[in-house]
Amino acid sequence: MSLSVAHAMNIDLIHNPTLGRIAEKVQAETPVDENDAMTMLTTTDIVELGLIADYVRRRVNGAKAYYGVNMNLNYTNVCELRCPLCAYSRDEGDADAFTLSLDEIEERVRHAVGFGIDEVHIVGGLNPALQLDYFIEMLRRIKRVKPELYIVAFTATEYDYFARRSGMSIPELFRAMIDAGLGALPGGGAEIFDPGVRGRIAPRKISGARWLAVMREAHRAGLKTNATMLYNHIENPGHIADHLARIRELQNETGGFKTFVPLPFHAENTALAVEKQSTGFDDVRIYATARIFLHNIPHLKGLWMYLGEKLAQVMLHFGVDDIGATYHYEKVVHAAGAMTEDVGSEERLRRIIENAGMTPVRATAAY
Repeated sequence: MSLSVAHAMNIDLIHNPTLGRIAEKVQAETPVDENDAMTMLTTTDIVELGLIADYVRRRVNGAKAYYGVNMNLNYTNVCELRCPLCAYSRDEGDADAFTLSLDEIEERVRHAVGFGIDEVHIVGGLNPALQLDYFIEMLRRIKRVKPELYIVAFTATEYDYFARRSGMSIPELFRAMIDAGLGALPGGGAEIFDPGVRGRIAPRKISGARWLAVMREAHRAGLKTNATMLYNHIENPGHIADHLARIRELQNETGGFKTFVPLPFHAENTALAVEKQSTGFDDVRIYATARIFLHNIPHLKGLWMYLGEKLAQVMLHFGVDDIGATYHYEKVVHAAGAMTEDVGSEERLRRIIENAGMTPVRATAAY
């Protein structure tokens, strides 16, 4: 039986008339709209929604599911923004504030290379004590440790900060970073684009429009990037639909997003009063809706470290084709109370994928 025939048979199993109309659009490769997104984000027919998401997943990626072997490099937790949503940031002088020296960073990378990593994933706080030379030299040193390492470094928020502090334009900054060894951008800092929500969860962070503008320049510079969305705080389905629509619009323009990453918010140890707690239904609906709506982004990541292994495995049948990586030394999500371990073995990640009936493929962020 061909894959396309198998897809058609799965789509025919959808009996919910509203989801059926969405399935017809998807099968005809007609983009769904924000009203469709609202339907998907609120449906109780998650099995039928999953059939549509799985159809899209398999059309784009077949039975492959990706994972990575990498390290996280969180170079400082000193940050002048101190967003209510963040449990990681500190003020300079706090007892547990830290900033890694370049020698310490090089030592950590050398140690992680012994684990066989392919990639270094770098994010940190907006620390006014650090100059641009620190970040350029950081990338150069990592490449000197092992030239083949793929570097995914700094969020749009960080690039905006670096540019303003250094007096460089964003295009000039990206050229300098690429010359130093930058390979791609993570998708952090997107949070939720709605100004009202953003003003409560991250009032001093760059606007959603500015985040998109920085990503547009990254794509123009030839860099591929992730895009994220933080949910499970004070957002509603309309805010999620709007966020997805703005991501898709920029992707139609640039084609530069390679992966979309929904991130469930962990409220522990943060200053944000959460008004609700997402259920498994919510998680499934959000990931499946993202896979269906973002037809023009090739990959959907369900980070095992955020979701937990069991739910990450379930998501492989609801649109996800990437479960994340080993993440040696991850600090940010665990500061907010994530209960997963801060490192996963390659064998463990392969087992999660295989037990879901998928074929594991080791990859960097370049796929």
